[in-house]
Amino acid sequence: MVKIEDILNKLREVTDPELGYDIVSLGEIEDVREENGMYIIKFLPTSPLCPFISAILEQIDEKLKELNIYENSKIEIDFENKWSLDRISPEVRKQLGI
Repeated sequence: MVKIEDILNKLREVTDPELGYDIVSLGEIEDVREENGMYIIKFLPTSPLCPFISAILEQIDEKLKELNIYENSKIEIDFENKWSLDRISPEVRKQLGI
């Protein structure tokens, strides 16, 4: 069984093409959980109209394959909540001068 922290670490390798930082530090990953052997990753794009959603999802799929959990995982895209700069990690906020 893969640990949630291992999944988050692997997702840190996924870069948002528009912002140039990883999706975990940008707060685009709302939740990672395991339910009955299924890993559920909740993804919050920076915008519902983000042109890079499919590219980011492809990168996430590749990372899940590297962890050998692709077949036992599901990505939920959250279009109901709104992403904001407040979601960015303190380290990246400092690099961006926010």
